[in-house]
Amino acid sequence: IQISVEMKAAPAKRTYSKLPVWIVEDHHEVVPHIYRAIASRHIPLSGIKMVHLDSHPDLLIPVNMPASTVFNKEALFSELSIENWIMPMVFAGHVSHVAWLHPYWAQQIKDGEHNMCVGRDKSTTTIRVTSTDDYFLSDALYVPADQLEDSKPLHIRVIQVDPVNGPDRSQGENDPSSAKKPKNGSNGEVDKEQDHQPKPKESFTCSFQPPEGSSTSGNIAKAQTQPVEGTAGSIVSSLLGLIEQNDAYVLDIDLDFFSCKNPFKDIYTQEEYSILQELYSFKRPKEDANEYTTMFVVSVSRYKEELSDCVERRTRQLEDLEAAFAELLDDDSQSTIDRWAANPGMGSLAKLVSSLKDRNKAPDYEMVHQAGLTCDYSELPHHISSEEEIQQLLLAVQLVLKALPKPTLVTMSRSSLDEYCPAEQVNSIQNNMLNILETLFGSLDVHKEYESAPEPSTSQPC
Repeated sequence: IQISVEMKAAPAKRTYSKLPVWIVEDHHEVVPHIYRAIASRHIPLSGIKMVHLDSHPDLLIPVNMPASTVFNKEALFSELSIENWIMPMVFAGHVSHVAWLHPYWAQQIKDGEHNMCVGRDKSTTTIRVTSTDDYFLSDALYVPADQLEDSKPLHIRVIQVDPVNGPDRSQGENDPSSAKKPKNGSNGEVDKEQDHQPKPKESFTCSFQPPEGSSTSGNIAKAQTQPVEGTAGSIVSSLLGLIEQNDAYVLDIDLDFFSCKNPFKDIYTQEEYSILQELYSFKRPKEDANEYTTMFVVSVSRYKEELSDCVERRTRQLEDLEAAFAELLDDDSQSTIDRWAANPGMGSLAKLVSSLKDRNKAPDYEMVHQAGLTCDYSELPHHISSEEEIQQLLLAVQLVLKALPKPTLVTMSRSSLDEYCPAEQVNSIQNNMLNILETLFGSLDVHKEYESAPEPSTSQPC
């Protein structure tokens, strides 16, 4: 009995002599490095917490992947893509908490706390979630809790990060964001389409100053005023409710957090993009749970039925669109186009194909479908930041990280070859971010995996 007890004892946590930073091109390529840290006992097998800075949540799921795939490491890695690499780690029992820190132009999931279960759907054996947020409903990923097996709890905290003004830029080395100014920044102009994007909750201000001294103490100097939502003080207060002093957590950074493109807008005309939005439009349930419970219009069970009907409709809609574009790859004759366009809700398909063929005799219909999948309840974020705004976001991130405990592992995605992060800005953003990490946490062990990586696949929705 004594031997059995000793065998069950948790292995001691190991520490790295230098903070490892794994830099990849496509975001899902960070997963093998996280798994390696689990295997080497630098981060725990379960209950992993992740601070995820990104313009995209990356919380979707490989729709048709059997849940059992997560227990075959190599098979799992081959199934992952940039939009769906986190949730399989949740179902595998590794990740339990994700703090998604997003810039103000990325509003895919509402700010606040979201608790859900991630498990295996009894009917399809695929991974599904119990969240009714539009982000999951629009991909038909919701199922009721009683339809899940082997469920794992997931706590998501969604937090907006606003740019902040730094000290006088003329101070040079005394400037805490001096994180070396970009060598190849943007031209300083902001895309006109950004006028319609959400604005910072507290425009370019910060009511929080990080404490002096140890960068890993996790202590916060009390602000004289209540921190404004979106500022460093508010963010740190929220994160310190999640990240404890001795937690071995993963800091994950997509460089498109600082400047972000919707690459499909460079591929398709405005008219084509509008047609895609019409074809792939998502209609959520008629009512929400709050109306059902507060107005007593109908029972909660009726709401669950409406949710299930919504998922069924959405699944059928996406399957039909996928099948249509798959057939068009082989035969985009007028008869094929007319047959599919006769289906309910697909009348504008003929106009879309005609426009595509006017510009390219052999359109990439698989890419068209991928673009359409991003046109559901909201568009992909699109905000090319000026050099000034990049610096202000870098300073905001520096202020937040300075007040947090030191991460165990840093993963970083460039997202530049698929053009989510502007290629002309990515190197300077990366250099700035590495300088900040070194300033706060000391020597780094940097692995630039992207330098030997193969060319990326097509852009995917996030």
